[in-house]
Amino acid sequence: MSKLYADIIINISHEALDKVFQYEVPFVLRKKIEPGMQVVVPFGRANKEQTGYVIRLSEQANVEESRIKSILRISEKGVSIEGKMIRLASWIRDQYGSTMIQALRTVLPSSSKIEQKQEKTISLFENADIESFLEEAKKKHRKAQVRLLEALQKEPKLSWNDVTGQLKIPRTTLKRLEEQKLIRIEVKHQYRNPISFPQSKKEVPKLNAEQQRIADEFQSDFEKEYYRTYLLHGVTGSGKTEVYMAAIDVVLKKGRQAIVLIPEIALTYQTVRRFYERFGDRVSIMNSRLSQGERYDQMLRAQNGEVDIMIGPRSALFTPFQNLGLIVIDEEHESSYKSESVPKYHARETAIARASMEHASVILGSATPSIESYQNARTGTYHLWQLKHRANPGSTMANVSIEDLREELRAGNRSLLSRRLRTLILDRLSKKQQIMLFLNRRGYAGFVSCRSCGHVLKCPHCDVSMTAHHGNRLVCHYCGHQIKMPKYCPECQSPYIGAFGIGTQKVEMLVQKEFPGVRTLRMDMDTTRKKHSYEKILKAFSNGEADILIGTQMIVKGHDFANTTLVGVLAADMSLYANDFRSSERTFQLLTQAAGRAGRGNLPGDVVIQTYNPEHYSIVAAAKQDYEMFFEQEIAYRELLMYPPACQMMVVFLNCSDPDTGETAAKMLGEEIRYQFHDMEGLFLLGPSRASIIKIRDLYRYVLYLKHKDYQSLVLIKNHLEEYIENKKIFEKAAVTFDFNPMIGY
Repeated sequence: MSKLYADIIINISHEALDKVFQYEVPFVLRKKIEPGMQVVVPFGRANKEQTGYVIRLSEQANVEESRIKSILRISEKGVSIEGKMIRLASWIRDQYGSTMIQALRTVLPSSSKIEQKQEKTISLFENADIESFLEEAKKKHRKAQVRLLEALQKEPKLSWNDVTGQLKIPRTTLKRLEEQKLIRIEVKHQYRNPISFPQSKKEVPKLNAEQQRIADEFQSDFEKEYYRTYLLHGVTGSGKTEVYMAAIDVVLKKGRQAIVLIPEIALTYQTVRRFYERFGDRVSIMNSRLSQGERYDQMLRAQNGEVDIMIGPRSALFTPFQNLGLIVIDEEHESSYKSESVPKYHARETAIARASMEHASVILGSATPSIESYQNARTGTYHLWQLKHRANPGSTMANVSIEDLREELRAGNRSLLSRRLRTLILDRLSKKQQIMLFLNRRGYAGFVSCRSCGHVLKCPHCDVSMTAHHGNRLVCHYCGHQIKMPKYCPECQSPYIGAFGIGTQKVEMLVQKEFPGVRTLRMDMDTTRKKHSYEKILKAFSNGEADILIGTQMIVKGHDFANTTLVGVLAADMSLYANDFRSSERTFQLLTQAAGRAGRGNLPGDVVIQTYNPEHYSIVAAAKQDYEMFFEQEIAYRELLMYPPACQMMVVFLNCSDPDTGETAAKMLGEEIRYQFHDMEGLFLLGPSRASIIKIRDLYRYVLYLKHKDYQSLVLIKNHLEEYIENKKIFEKAAVTFDFNPMIGY
């Protein structure tokens, strides 16, 4: 019988993650041991007993067998929260492709170089003979001791900062008085709290019949310990969040915790406020805009059982709750749930895997579910819930009209705004109602080109055009490279050089010119770079400080403004032409979500979709708010061309600083796949070929596409390629990553 070995990390602080040690698994532990378990091992020359975590099992020794020690035993603690997260990291590594170190750094919170915030106070020791000591201190002219003791007689508790600062008491004096049991120094850990809402719990709203039926079904399942994945498909404004909160209430009453994932930081403000009003200070948040200290403290609070609900984007999935009961993924269709860095995991599948490991439930919610999730619901993999009506009885779905921009041009209208949209804007402004204008891109304008010779200004580091921004500057949206707008064409020296296209800044300027005195707010990547900028803009609009909110995708996702009665979509079909098989799905989702922002209060709403492609099925279905109509056409397209979910897909992506080396390495991968898996029935391989953008940040990019009905067959190929790459020197210069069922075009 072959031997079994375990890769073990002794310390899970980030500095030590690269230090993996291999141990032999004794025969008696073979059937018990698994990744994530805490074990006791002999460590170092003295063979001192240390606890460690199993991160991988294999039958191959990485060093000489004579140097490998044996695991002593499985720790009595069993699988701790760290162990659970390490087990999840192992699953991510196997399913998505990465090193174990990369997977561990994804799931474990960084604690390196983060100091705990402390509150130190000084008080008098009980029953201490202060009077006699003070008298003696005065006689011996111990001025610092006298100052401190007299201050403590007036104020029984003083802060450390006041004592060492204002009173100028040396630390040596404090230590001496503490040793003599005259004073007590107390140290309390003080958490950095990123939530600043006042504590004011609101009355729990009564659910309508649709919502109550779903809440009752969840409670019945959870109490029976029947944990499964649910898809909550509800029209915009149907009250999905109330269902989430009802389910979380059930989970909390059972002494368990919940994670709520949201796709955008921009949604944090409204979402957290609603949860905070319902559940109080047992709610916390996690996102990239928090400081390192704030993020670390929220993880610590969760691990110590001081919060029950964590809200945040993708990374909040790895909150170290000890007794997780529910994971909610709101707007589950959003592409931001897919990681763009290695490992390229999807939060949806990873959440389901974590829930399975920890006996928890998952609720996926959306008005426009991903094609994959809805197909899983139709086939019974997920349990389908539906909310077909808006929660507010006085609210109806908005009236949606499609305006053909070709007809506008024929009628002599060269404005950015169609005639109908302009009429409706004037109407809403006169009624003091609010308007949202949605543009599916950022920046001041599109590409910059010479009208004389046609030269387009491109980034010197990436194979993409530069974008014109306010301040007379050109910016690359891939690497951030910036230059000043040239006065003359660098190719032919012509002065006829300028920006083409349109961006949010330009829209704002045109709106202000068209409607003098109108109050506008702009929300895009440029206006939301600073911390709390999302909250400030959304709060200002919610408070009626602006008439029109202009923005990119982030303004049409999940926001609820009762006084917004008009939404204008200025470039509806722009997302249709992306290099991505999901482009129609994304267009439908964006337009449906945009339409859902109008008329959410008691006032009727209108939506104007401006497009050059009014017959496209994604635009027609979005205007009708008909998900089933869109799904039937989209799934037929996916089945015809073998795209997910009809077929599983894996992209093998390679980049290299030298194009010749990159091309050679890509060809080697293609040849290896064809040689090793030529007899795998149903496997399709396309490529290798150049990526659609061949160069980004001075790296040349190549891709191979693999399709197969069975996901695990692609994982098998990935595992083989990882071993192949490890043994070929050329891949030291050419980095290879894997992306399963990609959310972006290559």
